[in-house]
Amino acid sequence: MQCTGRVNEDFFHQDALIVAPEMLKMQLVRHFESGETLVLDITEVEIYRGEEDLACHASKGRSPRTNVMYLQGGRVYVYLIYGMYWLLNITTGPNDHPQAILIRGTQQIKGPGRVGKALQLDKSFYGENLNDSNRLWLQWQTHNVTSGYTTLPRVGINYAGEHWAGIHWRFLTTEPLEDVQ
Repeated sequence: MQCTGRVNEDFFHQDALIVAPEMLKMQLVRHFESGETLVLDITEVEIYRGEEDLACHASKGRSPRTNVMYLQGGRVYVYLIYGMYWLLNITTGPNDHPQAILIRGTQQIKGPGRVGKALQLDKSFYGENLNDSNRLWLQWQTHNVTSGYTTLPRVGINYAGEHWAGIHWRFLTTEPLEDVQ
């Protein structure tokens, strides 16, 4: 499926396992108050899926922090780590099934903390609807599209136990990105 333009919110109402590999064909777009726009090609994402997933923030249930994950997909879930990095997650799935996909890296920027810093994220992005946001959205790539990807275990979640740490819910592009005519 070759799509163009902003990704419709309905796309994110699907399960994270369907959405994650498709996100490798998307770009993050950040429009700043200065009028500048930053466009980043997504190359690495990571799934957190449901209360049963002990690595997912929702594993402890609904709270003010995780509430946005329980809404229908297509919203921004940001949170602060180490007191300095805002991490960007996109919620997916239907109401009351908390899921989010962490943006781990782009072609231009490696690492989720660096991505958040480049996008100048803060708490004000929490819950923002990607469908109508004027400052952050996802769009389908019209160039640099890759069909190849690999899956690996998620990063830094050994606390969740061997089972959850070993699941291959990290998706990375594997082919060199090239222009599509």
